[in-house]
Amino acid sequence: MRIAVLDNDRSQSDLICQVLGSVGHTCHGYQTAKDTLHHLRKDSYDMLILDWQVVDLGAAEVLRRAREKLPDAAPVMFLTTSSGEDDIVAGLDAGADDYMIKPLRRGELVARVQALLRRAYPAQNGAEQLQFGQYLFETRPGRLLMDGTVLDVTQKEFALALLFFRNIGRPLSRAYIHEAVWVKESAVPSRTMDTHVSRVRNKLVLKPENGYRLVPVYSYGYRLEKLGG
Repeated sequence: MRIAVLDNDRSQSDLICQVLGSVGHTCHGYQTAKDTLHHLRKDSYDMLILDWQVVDLGAAEVLRRAREKLPDAAPVMFLTTSSGEDDIVAGLDAGADDYMIKPLRRGELVARVQALLRRAYPAQNGAEQLQFGQYLFETRPGRLLMDGTVLDVTQKEFALALLFFRNIGRPLSRAYIHEAVWVKESAVPSRTMDTHVSRVRNKLVLKPENGYRLVPVYSYGYRLEKLGG
């Protein structure tokens, strides 16, 4: 999952990203509220972790603005140096899902983040079969069936199709698609991604007559739309 971290202390955000990266998440650290909100608007994130003592904008206001840019299900966890009740109540009242008190303990950080993500995205955790209408994704062998018929897709096409179905209706940026599907391949030509998207569209028949539309989002990326519901 992609996680944004806002902490004025660069070493703290780097540590959080190192810990969460070690368990498979993609993490980006920011030092100002302005920079964080800019990237939340530009890119797709699945979770936000923020320092409640952020300096350039009140944390409650950061949280309010971030909620407008994050997916509805995205959890938010805040960090505080105070164990006093006022800060904790203020954070939870502002809409945060959980909190941690600094200094952070690595094991607890991973456990809390994983628990929040499991609750927020139950379909993405450990399921060997994921059903979306006529499409069945078998994640362990990487097999895709449409109306019971196995489709001839490559590993990349399978990953790309599953990414779109897990995010129906949500615009996905090219950067997000690149990190999710091509992972450690740093230089992927734009036309390579476009070719893979086109193949997924054709092989899965993602067309209006079949109830779906896979469309480009100008200067951003792609979105899979489910029609009629």
